[in-house]
Amino acid sequence: MSKFEEIEKQFELNRNADNACTMAQYMRNQFKFYGLVTPARKKIYKGFLKTEKSEKNIDWAFLDRCYQSDYREFQYLVMDYLAAMQKYLKYDDIPKIKNFAKAKQWWDTIDGLDKIIGNIGLTDNRVDDLMIKWSEDNDFWIRRISIDHQLPRKDKTNTDLLSKIIRNNFGSNEFFINKAIGWSLREYSKYNPQWVKDFVEQNKNSMAKLSIREATKYL
Repeated sequence: MSKFEEIEKQFELNRNADNACTMAQYMRNQFKFYGLVTPARKKIYKGFLKTEKSEKNIDWAFLDRCYQSDYREFQYLVMDYLAAMQKYLKYDDIPKIKNFAKAKQWWDTIDGLDKIIGNIGLTDNRVDDLMIKWSEDNDFWIRRISIDHQLPRKDKTNTDLLSKIIRNNFGSNEFFINKAIGWSLREYSKYNPQWVKDFVEQNKNSMAKLSIREATKYL
């Protein structure tokens, strides 16, 4: 039995039909669910991830198979797998990660992948130029990743990079873009409120009301 089949069997055994219906509705019925709440799902593959980490080798074929599944829990497994293997990820792996970002798109997986890519950027500054490029992509989900990829960086946030990426997305009518702009600024305001206050003041005529509202939540 393959890795995928072993986990699939456990997912099936722990299926919860009521939860599955609720979870699917929450995601606008775009995806199927086994109905596994996060703690139960992670418990199923905790040992598996521990074994994978000990082998220090990312099994991209396994991840591709997971992403092909109709069940959303398998895409969540990919997020958890990549997070667990973060220190083994390199710049050259980003095209593979982008393939995941281009498939079965919704905010839940996009907001998992942005942190993974952002962490790669902490050790390889080539990611900065790539995120500038992504900030002008035709796919707004890819642009959302560029906007929010610095979220976990706290006081290590590159403000010049953040500013350029946000400005590249001014004028958008897309909710998920304007929300992301506000979210990225709101998060950084926890560490440098004056910078965020100044940025909003300087750019308020170009920013969506949603972005301003989110950005100034803690100011």
